[in-house]
Amino acid sequence: MNYQQTIAWLFTQLPMYQRVGKTAFKKDLSNTLKLSKHLNNPEQNFKSIHVAGTNGKGSVSHMLASVLQEAGYKVGLYTSPHLKDFRERIKVNGQMIAEEKVISFVTNNKFFLEENKLSFFEMTVGLAFDYFSKQKVDIAVIEVGLGGRLDSTNIITPEVSVITNIGFDHTAFLGNTYTEIASEKAGIIKPNIPVVIGETVPDTKKVFQKIASEKDAFITFAENETISEYESDLKGIYQQKNKKTAVCALKVFQENGWHISEENICKGILNTVKNTGLQGRYQTLQKSPRVICDTAHNKEGLALVLQQIQEEPYENLHIVLGVVNDKDLDSILPLFPIQATYYFCKPDVPRGLEASILANTAKEFGLTGMTFNSINKAYASALENASENDLIYIGGSTFTVAEVV
Repeated sequence: MNYQQTIAWLFTQLPMYQRVGKTAFKKDLSNTLKLSKHLNNPEQNFKSIHVAGTNGKGSVSHMLASVLQEAGYKVGLYTSPHLKDFRERIKVNGQMIAEEKVISFVTNNKFFLEENKLSFFEMTVGLAFDYFSKQKVDIAVIEVGLGGRLDSTNIITPEVSVITNIGFDHTAFLGNTYTEIASEKAGIIKPNIPVVIGETVPDTKKVFQKIASEKDAFITFAENETISEYESDLKGIYQQKNKKTAVCALKVFQENGWHISEENICKGILNTVKNTGLQGRYQTLQKSPRVICDTAHNKEGLALVLQQIQEEPYENLHIVLGVVNDKDLDSILPLFPIQATYYFCKPDVPRGLEASILANTAKEFGLTGMTFNSINKAYASALENASENDLIYIGGSTFTVAEVV
């Protein structure tokens, strides 16, 4: 198979949560452990950091990788989902895995993968761990895909575990209360491994303290720490909390003998986008009219992004909005400003919500606009209608942003 055929096989042969939803979710680690054994346990050949959380885990993971690169380490980075290219998920020192490495992994292991009916995510985790092992990385930053306790990445024993925050997302899998969701995320806390928690509410803090105590894991609450201000090329106001979480994790590394200077931290935070290629986090796509996109897609994330959007200078606001069909519209639509022109559209994935359904529900909250059968047409219409002093915001889903960046 060539690269395109290999990617097509990965996407269509087996279910993938980000595209098809619930049918791809498996509630145990047996397949991942079986694949790891088949690959000779590659995750045991490199150090790692494990990052979970409802919001911010992607940004924190990229900040950590950037700082560690500045410190001179060879750094693997595993994140999900990707925006444009599957290979964004697996990087070493900011460089995506080569196409031929993806091809060879699938070709060499195809019989095993098919025979054991591995999911897309299980296969991708195996590919990442195998690649990092063969590349002899000094350390890999591993972002949890969904939850924590039963996530395919949770076969590693990291140097530090990080949980950014807890919000209501993927409740069909993780639970309907802060306590239930926190318990799932806290499943990455390992015996005697320090854990850094970014943000808490009383219910989640109790869960983290209890599980960390049971595991004898030293716990740091980043929200209680005082750190220096660090400039970053990630511009969302929500990055302030992510920076604090990342820096607290790096301080744990320093205390455990890793050579990371203050200059490394400053440069790493400043050059996160430059060093890692991260996209879609309050990203400016053009300046006149100004176009901003952001991958925030749940209540907690959207609340912060929309707050910042409304603080931006503009004459008129245009919002290109597309979501997936399991989104809790009653919780997110009240966050959006009524004084805006809306361009409702459907992300080009099986889970995409029909634009007409989104528009009709939005109307109940006073949000009005036009519907489009593609995100690109919605974006083109917004550009056509906007004056040079207007602002266009594109969001609602990672998949919406992926089609325009």
